[in-house]
This record gives sequence, structure tokens and C-alpha cells, in this order.
Amino acid sequence: MGATLRHLGTDHPDARAPVRMAVLAPTKVVSVTPPAPRPAAPRPCGLADLRAVLTAPAPQAAAGTGYGGLGPGGGEDWPGVLVRGVTHDSRQVVPGDLYAALPGAHVHGARFTAAALAAGAVAVLTDADGAGRIAAATDARPGVPVLVSADPRRDLAPVAARIHGDPSARLRLLGVTGTNGKTTTAFLLDAGLRAAGHTTGLIGTVETRIGPRRLASAHTTPEASDLQALLAVMLEEGVDAAAMEVSSHALAQHRADALHFAGALFTNLSQDHLDFHPTMDDYFEAKASLFTPDRSQAAVIGVADAWGRRLAARRPDAITFAVEGPADWTARDITAGPTGSELLARGPGGLRVALSVPLPGMFNIANALGALALLATVGVDPAAAAAGIGALPGVPGRMERVDAGQPFLALVDFAHTPDAVTTLLETVRPLVKGRIIIVLGCGGDRDRGKRPLMGAAAATLADLAILTNDNPRSEDPDEILAAMLAGVPAQLRGAGDDRVRVEPDRAAAIAAAVAEAGPQDAVVVAGKGHESGQEQDGVVTPFDDRLVLRAALDAAAGG
Repeated sequence: MGATLRHLGTDHPDARAPVRMAVLAPTKVVSVTPPAPRPAAPRPCGLADLRAVLTAPAPQAAAGTGYGGLGPGGGEDWPGVLVRGVTHDSRQVVPGDLYAALPGAHVHGARFTAAALAAGAVAVLTDADGAGRIAAATDARPGVPVLVSADPRRDLAPVAARIHGDPSARLRLLGVTGTNGKTTTAFLLDAGLRAAGHTTGLIGTVETRIGPRRLASAHTTPEASDLQALLAVMLEEGVDAAAMEVSSHALAQHRADALHFAGALFTNLSQDHLDFHPTMDDYFEAKASLFTPDRSQAAVIGVADAWGRRLAARRPDAITFAVEGPADWTARDITAGPTGSELLARGPGGLRVALSVPLPGMFNIANALGALALLATVGVDPAAAAAGIGALPGVPGRMERVDAGQPFLALVDFAHTPDAVTTLLETVRPLVKGRIIIVLGCGGDRDRGKRPLMGAAAATLADLAILTNDNPRSEDPDEILAAMLAGVPAQLRGAGDDRVRVEPDRAAAIAAAVAEAGPQDAVVVAGKGHESGQEQDGVVTPFDDRLVLRAALDAAAGG
């Protein structure tokens, strides 16, 4: 880059500096997916029923490893075998399970079949390659039924749905997809459903909720086996409606197959996940697959961007929304404030609903408008839905204030795309009279193309940008920072310009932002939001931006 950008405490002439990963405690733990909840009263299911729902059965895929299993009688239905659950993780097998031995990017799940059988698995779902591996394994137990599919990942969803009694068909299930706003919109939907008298479930990035019970979330959208079990547990515990985030990864990997959505909502689309999707068109098509009539009975689509308008053109019966229109749902008479907005939501047929949005920013008006539109579309009373939306106390890690009595605004937000960083800073600007100081990093092993764009947004829209580490994962943290710096405009890269700084230690970066802030300024810590750990080289170290920011505020007040 040729520019000298100042480290906090040292110079940075494009040379690598040792990266210091901030920690809250000396103990490091390897990240492990928490066990998925299971229904207390599983429904035994015969193997013939499971074979019937395979979309791509391959009974002759490998000699002696067809549906009948490893023992003799390769074509029989094994009437004595009853399946009571299903998992793709051999470590979570319980007696009576079907073990889904899926092909992975690096390791085939068939490698762990022996462990699954030892834990009590009574049958296996896999592909021809997996069946061959199982047959060749010297420790494989003979006489175990093996369901062989040409695409076991695709078939896992209908198989899991059959095992758990197709739970989504007995729930009012609402799905949310898009690049930004999924989590907030899901929380708004949940609040509206609860205000209308529903007992609700919530599935998403921040948390999973079954009625009043909260569980940690490992993924935005769980694997199909976990997802179907979770919905079955919701039914057992009295849930009658649920809102869930549906990621593009989940759609592309068939995790959300075999679900029956009463309605689905599209927020927006901008660059993200191009490490997984080859192109923006591929990313869009993954999102769009949720909106076919066979998957979602109703479709509510944000049309503020070209991607939403393209999607709406495919679904003529869709209900559209946009803050300024033209759309079926729009917002009028907006009164915006530092903590939220008041407006009149105008819907189809002359519908008028007074709506309070308890979160700041025009993007949250759009999120609330979309949530109200979907709730009304699926038959929820609009007035009750609006009351619930207005009463939502906030969303963890989304424009979340951290207040320790300091004379400036302190926020934590999940913004981790160029569009989200831009929107965040544009939202904060009118809230303060002073400077905006942003602390921002980019995650490793994710879309590399967005890093310079995020660096550019931070540098140009904030008064001071402190670039730091996020979750490096398997990448070199300095290379991530260099990519962010590459996007900084040339006029901000001079040795005498102090608007862009580099501090690899995230805790030190947050402390530096607090030390810089004066009355009427804003400190914005972005990228990780609600996350409680920082990942590098397969190890997760405790780290919560909200706790670190509060500690820095307390230290500054005491110093």
C-alpha cells in the first residue's frame, strides 16, 4: 500500500507486526456444537417409511451395501428396526438413532460409523461412497441397515421430518432471509406473535428460544436433523408459532428442505458470503429458493433494492414493502429519534396501523415494516402485532447501547458487511454532535472481497477508524488487516493523517476508542455483536464486545 498507518503505540509501514489476541480469561476452549434438544416422546418410525421419502435412493450403489445393510438379505425392510431419532453428529447419537454419515469437505461421515453404532445407532443413511467405506471397515458391525442415497444431505431433511412427524406442518412457521436484518426481523416477528397471544419459538443467530426457555445457537439455521427435532420439541412444549432465520448456506445445503412455511420474508441483498457462493447471482438464487409457492404459502418481499424487485417479479402474489415505496406496505409520517421512530404503516386495502419502532435508524423502520407486513399477511391482527413490535426491548448485539455513565454514546453492533457498516455509520451520524469512532475487523475464512469495502466504509464515514481483529479463524490476522487497509482511500493513508489506525488487539482497540471519545461523540464497536468468543486456529477464547466495552468505560471513569 505504500502508506504509513499508525498502530496504537507503534508505526506500521506495511510490515507485519505480531498479533496479540485479546482474552477475558486465560482458559482457551475448543468450540463444540451444543447438543440439539430432542423430543421427550419420540415417535418410532420404520425403515420402510424412511425409504419411501428418499428423493434419490440408490439401492444398488455398492455390492452388499444396499438398503438391506451389511448382512444378508440386502433388499428386506428390516421390520424389527424402529428409528426414534436422527443425527449427523456421531458424538450426539443416542440409542435408537439413525446416523446420517454425510460426505464432508475434508472427512466423510462414514469414518465415524463405528462410533455411532457403539453409541446405539440402529441404522445409517449415507451415499454410495459412504456405504463402501462402511462395508470395508474391519470394525463395522454386520447386519446394520444402510439407507443409500445419491444425495444424503438433500434426503436428510425429509427423513428427519418423517422421523419427527413433520412438525413444521403443525406450526405457524415464519422464515426470514436476506443479507442484513434477519436477526432483528425475527425478533420483531416473535414479539408480534407473542402480543397476539401465541406461544412462540425463535431460531436464529443470537439464540434459540422454546417458549420462555433460551438455548445458545451454534448456527443461524441448524442442520436439518437438529432443526426437525427442535421443531418437534417446540410442539411438545406448547409452541404454536415460530420465527426463524433462514441463511443462504442452509438453503443451498438443503437444511431448510421439508419445512412448511406459513410465510417467508426477504429483507435485502448485498455482498456477503462470496467465499461460499460463486457469484451474487448464485447467492440470490439460494435466497430466492425459499419463496417458491411449494415452500412458503405467503411471500413478503422488501423491494428497496433491485434484488428484491427481481424476486417480487417471480412471485406475482407476493406482498411487497419499502419505507418510501412504491410497495404494498409503506411508511408515512415518520418521526425519528435517537432511540427509535414513530410512523404510520400503510398497507393493502387502505389499512393504516400506528407503529412504534423501538430501534433507531431507517433500516430498522424497514425491518419493522416488513415484520408487520408478514404478520398481517398470515392473519395476525395488525394492531396486536404493532403493539408487540413497539414493546420489544431491543435485540442483543444490534445497535445495543452500553451505558456506564459516560458523556458519549457507546454502541455494539453486528455489522459485518460493507452495506451494514455503511448503514450503521449513516444511522449514528445524526444521533451525535461530535465525532464517530469505529472499531472494526473482518472475519477470517469468509468473503475476502468485502474486506477492502468494509475498510473503505469505516475510513470514509467515521471520523476515526480503528481497524482490529475479528475472528481470524485459520487465516493470518495481519493479512486480513492488510486487505482492509487496501480499501482505505489514498487521501486518508498519509503519514500525517490520524483518521485510520491499526490495533490488532481487539480489547486494546476498544480501550483506545474509549480513550479518544469526548462529550457528544460516539464509540461504535462493530462486527461481532452478540458473539461471546474470538476464534483463531480452531480455538475460541472468551470475548464479548459488550463486556469489553463496559470494562473499558469503567476503567476510563475510574482513571
